[in-house]
Amino acid sequence: MNLRTFLFPAVSALALAGCAAGPDHIASLPIHDVETGPFLSAESDSVSAAPLPQDWWRLYDDPVLDGLVADALAANTDIRQAVARIDRARAALRGARADRLPQVGLDASAGYGRAPEAQTLPGQDRDGGQFSIGADIAYEVDLFGRVSSGIEAARGDVTAASADAEAVRVMVVADTTRAYADAASAAARLRVARSIVDLLEDSLRLTRLRHDAGYTDGLAVARIESLVEQRMATIPAIQAERRAALFALATLTGRAPAELPADIGARTVPLEIAAPLPVGDGTQMLARRPDVRAAEQRALADGAWIGIARADLYPRITLGGSIGSDATRLGDLFAGGPLGFVLGPLIDWAFPNREPVYARIDAAEANAAGSLAAFDGTVLVALQEAETALSNYARALERRRILVAAVASAERAARIVRAQNREGLVNSLDTLDAERTLAEASAELAEQDAAVSRDQIAVFRALGGGWEQGTGGENGEE
Repeated sequence: MNLRTFLFPAVSALALAGCAAGPDHIASLPIHDVETGPFLSAESDSVSAAPLPQDWWRLYDDPVLDGLVADALAANTDIRQAVARIDRARAALRGARADRLPQVGLDASAGYGRAPEAQTLPGQDRDGGQFSIGADIAYEVDLFGRVSSGIEAARGDVTAASADAEAVRVMVVADTTRAYADAASAAARLRVARSIVDLLEDSLRLTRLRHDAGYTDGLAVARIESLVEQRMATIPAIQAERRAALFALATLTGRAPAELPADIGARTVPLEIAAPLPVGDGTQMLARRPDVRAAEQRALADGAWIGIARADLYPRITLGGSIGSDATRLGDLFAGGPLGFVLGPLIDWAFPNREPVYARIDAAEANAAGSLAAFDGTVLVALQEAETALSNYARALERRRILVAAVASAERAARIVRAQNREGLVNSLDTLDAERTLAEASAELAEQDAAVSRDQIAVFRALGGGWEQGTGGENGEE
């Protein structure tokens, strides 16, 4: 796929925007028309072309995880910050829309003073009051698109902020699922580590009995003891990893570590979807990824700023009027006699020095070109991340299949050696080697189970799944 093929219309629209003022600068970027086809790394039986479901974490069929994700989406502090940024963008949009409405101002004043003697007729009272009241109204005639372009830019900012919030939600859902999976995988690894220690202690007990009976020397006992202690030493590290994952879950769900419910850590088997993962294709992924949508909307908003800048090449025409009254007594303000009014257009035009305007236009065009380049790069990175995640997942499954076979072979070898050791048919080195091989293979398989869970979640995260319900309406509408 050549990105330039589908980005060329957007670049051409940006160039044409320099030839005309008004809101039609970059009507749209064609991300929904991009045809990437199936993923290159989706050819294995570990994935399917079925569309990715919105609530992908429910594929794990774990009510505890469902509750954690709901808590994270409701209380996560990163999401709250993203929502605040949406509110700020919406406020700016309301301000931009207000420029379409007439601007009305009211003023009133009252005072008491003394006039200079030279300005007062003989016999006239020099002391007195002065009262005034007035109203002004102004309406900008948007002939050259300054107001419309401003609204378009603000609307793009709102939509981009909403997409940014969706990206945060995707991250939070993935991180919450990953932390829960890490805690479950650590519990499974602890179970494996303790079972290895139990097996090794059985071998140590048997070796000590043979030593006491004179069938083996003390070196064999010492070697088995060393292997037992090595495997026992892995347990505290795994326990620390599990606690760290639980603490991360607390933070992600807006809780202090002490407030995390006890049943959150009850799962002791790895989190995994046994069925092929539904991943869709690249076209669906690009339309779904919130970072791609945010880049698109920022490019559109920056294109609108070209129109705002170009509108300054033309007169700013305002229709307005004022009405007011002045009197020396408050009761005379509304008597009708002193009432005055003015109606007419106001033209504001920076002429003949146009260089500042051209400078702003050039800056806006450069900014829009940079946003288009950022959009291009975001699309490429999204495709790369999806392909990489799918490839890593396929390789992780392949490696686990090999390790499952290796553990099965190591268990058979260990059983044979233990039986031969009881009968005195093998030496201590053979026993030690068989036990070490089984311990290493079992621990490696447990770690690979955890890696498979992480790679599964990485696939969903790269595909942009997790939260596709926008926080605002289409085009920034509330």
